[in-house]
Amino acid sequence: MTDPHSASAAGDVIPFGQAVRAWFAISLQTFGGPAGQIAVMQRTLVEERRWIGQQRFNHALNYCMLLPGPEAQQLAIYVGWLLNGTRGGLVAGTLFVLPGLLALLGLSAVYVIWQDTTVVTALFAGIAPAVLAIVAQAVIRVAKRSLIHPVFVVTAVAAFAALALLAAPFPLVIAVAAIVGWTVHKLIPQALKSSSVHGGDGGAPPLIPDDALHHAQPSWRSAGKILAVGLAAWWLPVAAVALLTGTGSVFTTQGLFFSGTALVTFGGAYAVLAFVAQRAVETYAWLSPSEMVRGLALAETTPGPLIMVVQFVAFLGAWRDPSPLSPWAGALLGALLTTWVTFVPCFLFIFLGAPYVERLRRNSSISAALTGITAAVVGVIANLALYFAQHTLFATIRTWSWGPLQLQVPDLSTLSPVALLITIAALVMTFVLRWSMFRILAVCGLLGLASMLLV
Repeated sequence: MTDPHSASAAGDVIPFGQAVRAWFAISLQTFGGPAGQIAVMQRTLVEERRWIGQQRFNHALNYCMLLPGPEAQQLAIYVGWLLNGTRGGLVAGTLFVLPGLLALLGLSAVYVIWQDTTVVTALFAGIAPAVLAIVAQAVIRVAKRSLIHPVFVVTAVAAFAALALLAAPFPLVIAVAAIVGWTVHKLIPQALKSSSVHGGDGGAPPLIPDDALHHAQPSWRSAGKILAVGLAAWWLPVAAVALLTGTGSVFTTQGLFFSGTALVTFGGAYAVLAFVAQRAVETYAWLSPSEMVRGLALAETTPGPLIMVVQFVAFLGAWRDPSPLSPWAGALLGALLTTWVTFVPCFLFIFLGAPYVERLRRNSSISAALTGITAAVVGVIANLALYFAQHTLFATIRTWSWGPLQLQVPDLSTLSPVALLITIAALVMTFVLRWSMFRILAVCGLLGLASMLLV
């Protein structure tokens, strides 16, 4: 294992090349939306490689949950920054979305040519149950290490119920959880001290201990520099496109529209996709309602954040109205510009706020509030896992409403026997055989392809 003292002296907790290889490996496993992506990082960074402690991982995740945008990618940027500074954050965040960007770009091209992605769909239909098993494992492990007192168990259950049964706004759930954590700190402070008892798992100590303080010193000068560079990186491409193609072009419209959506995606992609679909279909006519559904299916089954579906939306919209470019050039420009303005703000939010958030860990009241958020995050991940499980196993999900209750109920007649069998196999490989993640994904992907040949 790398010596943390020598690595820190050089500015890196681990050798940069080793970090790049690790983030690349993680990027190939980021299926299943935020629940699956957080599960992959939890298993790889906290449990297997022991690069970061559970509490530090939770603290970073709590901050990312408060931000607009894909929280899993922001978590990768944050941990990359902790391990290797700014370049570590840039590499971790970029690699996190790169496989999904390339995969969805290729599938978008396949779609406009052949309107068919059967083989790819079969492959990912096998991978989805594998991700479901991995997510289930992550929820159990995070809950065991993070729910350090019965009051936080209640908080996690309440957060899950509020999201799954009441469709409560995500910011409200997080705010209430923060208040619960702060209240526990004031009334029963001994509840927070039990984290040291439950935090270990008998393994080697992590390279970034839970009680370590990051060396970066926050200052208004560094914050101003980060803000200036970040805003320039975000908006200069949009300005260049507007100058070259005109303010009324589809490219300028997409750059502005998706820059705006990047600022309102609190609570994950699902919270904003209804708005994106409505505007993209009805207002701008970039694609049809059925194509929006196909794009969402592709984004759910390819690696990377689910919000990557906006790349598919922009690709089709620019393909159909590419002036003054050719259809292929226009589609490529629209897709890349949309991806750029969607994810660049994530780097800005992390690099700007992380040095301050690190210092807040020593503020007992704020740290307690974030501990409350940690409990709610367990409920959030469990809710996302339930959503993912329903859409993996069933073809039709109906909404049952009664007063304030809104329950997503699967149509049992649409249960997929193939998905159920692969899910059972994935659960056995995960919990009984304890196979590696890559091995489970590979076997389930092959089972998905085999099912296409048998049907």
